[in-house]
Amino acid sequence: MLKKLLLSMALIGSAFTLSAQDFAELDKSPLDAVYYPARAAFRSFAKTDSAAVALEPKIRVLYSRPYKKDREVWGGDLAPYGDAYRLGANETAEIQFLVPVKIGDQVLPAGRYSFGAIPTADEWEVFFSLDLDGWGVYAYKPEHNVATTTVPTQTMADSMENFSITMFEADSGMVHLKMGWDKTFVEVPIELL
Repeated sequence: MLKKLLLSMALIGSAFTLSAQDFAELDKSPLDAVYYPARAAFRSFAKTDSAAVALEPKIRVLYSRPYKKDREVWGGDLAPYGDAYRLGANETAEIQFLVPVKIGDQVLPAGRYSFGAIPTADEWEVFFSLDLDGWGVYAYKPEHNVATTTVPTQTMADSMENFSITMFEADSGMVHLKMGWDKTFVEVPIELL
């Protein structure tokens, strides 16, 4: 009888342990992925081989999308001017170049990089770094940057609630990494090599 009681208690205890390892709740700043070309993730649905090849991914971005929630973004507590900003929320934004690229006058080989910015009212210094798999930019080390470029800020007519990133081809072989939040956005030219 004692053995059955102890066995029952052990089973109940193990069931409690399993339930204590439940999945995390939905994050308040969801993770998103952006590709260039935009429909690269759907290339397996292409009708022809040439269409599938045209959709081969060249760049992939992973980032979190915080909400504005009536807060002051640029120059406020969320993204103070002159401080490194993670470009999103949670983990540091990550960019993967699947082909070599040129940013400004700096050539980067294909690979994974983190990226962030040092915003001011008129321009952002956008940096690409070898520091991967970090939380925010709290341990930002400029000496680990492999490329930096400064781009002017631009203003949108309407406020955007979530931080957002997209990419588009501005000219043949020239992709613009467009990032914006609230009423401010920037575009970083990236040349595909």
